[in-house]
Amino acid sequence: MRRLLPISTSSVLVASLLLATGGNAAPSQERDGGVEITLESIHLSNRGAIDVALAPDGELAAVTATTSAGRHVWLAKPSGRPRPWVEGGGPSWLADGSGIVYRHDGDLWQVDIGSERPRRLTNDEHDERAPVVSPDGTQVAFYSSRSGAQDIWTVSMTGGPPIRLTTNAMSLDDARFAPAWSPDGTTIAYISNAADYWHDDVWLVDVTSAETSQLSTGLMASSTPVWSPDGAQIALLGTAKDEYWYEDLAYIYLLDPVERTESIVPMQIWATDWLHNHRLFWTGDGTSLAFLYHERGDLNIWSVPAAGGTATRVTNIGGAVRSFHVANDGSAAALVRSVPTRGYDVDYVSLNGGEPTRITRFAPPWSGLQDPIEIAYRSFDGLYIQGFLYKPPFYDAGDEFPALVHVHGGGTNSYLRRDNLIEQYLASKGYLVLAVNYRGGSGFGRSFQDLSINDWANRQALDATAAADFLRDLPQSNGKVGIYGYSYGGITSMAAIARAPWHSTPRSRWPASTTSPTRTPLPTGWAGSSSRPATAVRPRSDRRSTRLATLSRGYPTSRRRCS
Repeated sequence: MRRLLPISTSSVLVASLLLATGGNAAPSQERDGGVEITLESIHLSNRGAIDVALAPDGELAAVTATTSAGRHVWLAKPSGRPRPWVEGGGPSWLADGSGIVYRHDGDLWQVDIGSERPRRLTNDEHDERAPVVSPDGTQVAFYSSRSGAQDIWTVSMTGGPPIRLTTNAMSLDDARFAPAWSPDGTTIAYISNAADYWHDDVWLVDVTSAETSQLSTGLMASSTPVWSPDGAQIALLGTAKDEYWYEDLAYIYLLDPVERTESIVPMQIWATDWLHNHRLFWTGDGTSLAFLYHERGDLNIWSVPAAGGTATRVTNIGGAVRSFHVANDGSAAALVRSVPTRGYDVDYVSLNGGEPTRITRFAPPWSGLQDPIEIAYRSFDGLYIQGFLYKPPFYDAGDEFPALVHVHGGGTNSYLRRDNLIEQYLASKGYLVLAVNYRGGSGFGRSFQDLSINDWANRQALDATAAADFLRDLPQSNGKVGIYGYSYGGITSMAAIARAPWHSTPRSRWPASTTSPTRTPLPTGWAGSSSRPATAVRPRSDRRSTRLATLSRGYPTSRRRCS
């Protein structure tokens, strides 16, 4: 069953804002020592680090990054400047740390440290992704859709035709996970929906015989599995099948591949996969696990004993994390991280503790980025909702501005404290922008996330309307408030207008919900099985209308997204 791919929601915002500002985006340019935030620069110059893989001893990092020269793997150290290595991405280290396997031009390649002459391991018209080198360095396991499904294949490090290990392991369009070699190299653990289309179970495949068997039955996997150093256990993130299938607040599961048992690691918090992008890591001696946890818009590394107990925070740097990796010996970790005043770059941290070090500078030096003000506002039922308030940087006492409510996508995800360039841009153009973490999202505990079960787009939408009330009463507000969102945020935007089109006073809460001749409709585009027209926002200087329109785009989410 193939799902329709969603429309790029950022392009909807770009087109809408271009219309709002007269249809001409200024060229990207340097200003005040940095890159000016324009619609063009956001989408053409927003480069940076993509993923990171630490060498087994933690002394080197292979970093995939996009620059003006394209996408390359760079070799970085905890000190010194990174250097470009090879064109491509998705590096996987050899167990002895002598080189990497990576993807380029639709194939797999291998290159040694100190060499710039890579060897091609595959050479065909098919796709390869998520390569992982075997512990003995003789084979590479990878996923490919050449069979008509996402299946695991292996190829020798000396080349030759790939060998298929699984049959219909995962749906053709499901590319979330990677293979996981056992320490002895005889078995690969992987995630499959072969038993049930709606279930993500852990399976094992024998590398020699290609015999497969289902290992887990009670969990919904949300990360790639990882073997303990002694091969006695497999750890992964997931939720119980008989509970709500949350993302971002997951359990850590331990599986016994011999006894065929599964158990949850007891601790006082949860772990965060962030849209199934992050896994966890065993420390070098196998006594503890390192993982990411999301709190109030920030992600940090945490550690917990593998036997369970009190989880403790390893880093205190926050921000959004795009990629996360721990060295095999447990000595260090690296994160591809962004904060409000910085795009995605790599931070290196010793797992003995201490201050992290930024080891790359691929992200553009944006000019005028502001750290939004974290606030709380009271919602309709007395609960307090977190918000991030962006203010125009150029106002004097007595100035008034139109305002916008931003509602994030993913009904159980959250708005993160990162370089949210659309909100930064809108603030620079004279809008008050409040990005809200409505009820049901992650980062505030399970009871808060439970508030929207069987109540989607209802009280969440009312949290958005309460944000409009809060904005309207700010002394810098001129009383005009609009709303925008993407994905589930598009649904919530529409729901907010539908459920609360008027205010308890004669002032209209959502003027955009009424028909206005000054709105500029955009061409309708398909997204999933529904389409919604986006409309333009009037800039502050446009006094022809008292109405602000809604930027929104909603589309059905995948079979595994709870939103």
